[in-house]
Amino acid sequence: MLKEPRPGRVKTRLGREIGHTVAAWWFRHQVARLLRRLRDPRWHVVLAVSPDHAGMASRVWPGDLTRLQQGRGTLGDRMARMMRSAPPGPVCVIGADIPGIDRNGVWEAFATLGEHDAVFGPAEDGGYWLVGVRNARAVPNGLFAGVRWSTEHALADSMASLGPARVALVGMLPDVDTTVDLTPGQIPAACAGFF
Repeated sequence: MLKEPRPGRVKTRLGREIGHTVAAWWFRHQVARLLRRLRDPRWHVVLAVSPDHAGMASRVWPGDLTRLQQGRGTLGDRMARMMRSAPPGPVCVIGADIPGIDRNGVWEAFATLGEHDAVFGPAEDGGYWLVGVRNARAVPNGLFAGVRWSTEHALADSMASLGPARVALVGMLPDVDTTVDLTPGQIPAACAGFF
């Protein structure tokens, strides 16, 4: 799940601290590094883009990766739509602003789905960096209903929306919302002079 890196439209909390142009540059470089790390023959990477038209036409993201429009609705509506659009079998959705995501973490999530109905990769702030389900064709209708997005309750609410499903957690990772969340290694060389 990713947004076109436009100043003022992506990483807005970070942008209020360092400027929206710099925050958009950070996001663009973060996603480029993430996509390089996640290419793997064990899965198919698909970009769920927003806004729909600009994301589909963008030259920022690699042209060889499949793109799908996120469409309208809450974050939960859009994530569920992306899950349901996948071929039958396990599917995981990740956020693009988590510098610590790597192949091992994604593989652990897919492996966990062998014995669980759903999996979450928790973030330190109460949200999550990954959500996955065992079968894209069986995404529950109530998934993400009542989730308090952008709060410390997002993970707990999302897990509760699954009812009696067997849910597992994989490793916790920090996300980047403010400059406090950044480490020197997470700052692209193009942005380093701004920090």
